[in-house]
Amino acid sequence: MAVTCRNATEQDIDTLYDIIQGYAEQGIMLPRSRETLASQIDTFVVAVIEDRLVGCGSLTRLGQDLVEIRSLGVTAGYKGQGIGKAIVSALVEEARRQEIPKVMALTYEVAFFERNGFTVVQKEIFPEKVWRDCIHCKKQHCCDEIAVLKRLD
Repeated sequence: MAVTCRNATEQDIDTLYDIIQGYAEQGIMLPRSRETLASQIDTFVVAVIEDRLVGCGSLTRLGQDLVEIRSLGVTAGYKGQGIGKAIVSALVEEARRQEIPKVMALTYEVAFFERNGFTVVQKEIFPEKVWRDCIHCKKQHCCDEIAVLKRLD
């Protein structure tokens, strides 16, 4: 089965919500409301197999030279088929297109990101992330996510 990545559209919002909510209920992704998804739809890429949306991810600008991969998820039953890799590749290409030299993520799936060219770094090197998002997170003082970084320059 061939995976195709494309920009998300408003018609994708319910499926995006369901994918992200599934991860959020497991405590491994921040939830996103449908309203938030609608307002940020232009930052999302979706993976499609045979007209079925099976994965998603978004790219959020944190500064002049830094973007973050967020809300990266794959529908149950489709994991391990290269869908996450395809989404990350599409997001990295978008960062290149925008001439943003650094792509970061906070993750529990370090090995996945390492296989995709990222390296583990200290999350404190991203004050843009800490002050923008982490101050609102319930795990702020006990964060167990690992920061990863890929330099494109």
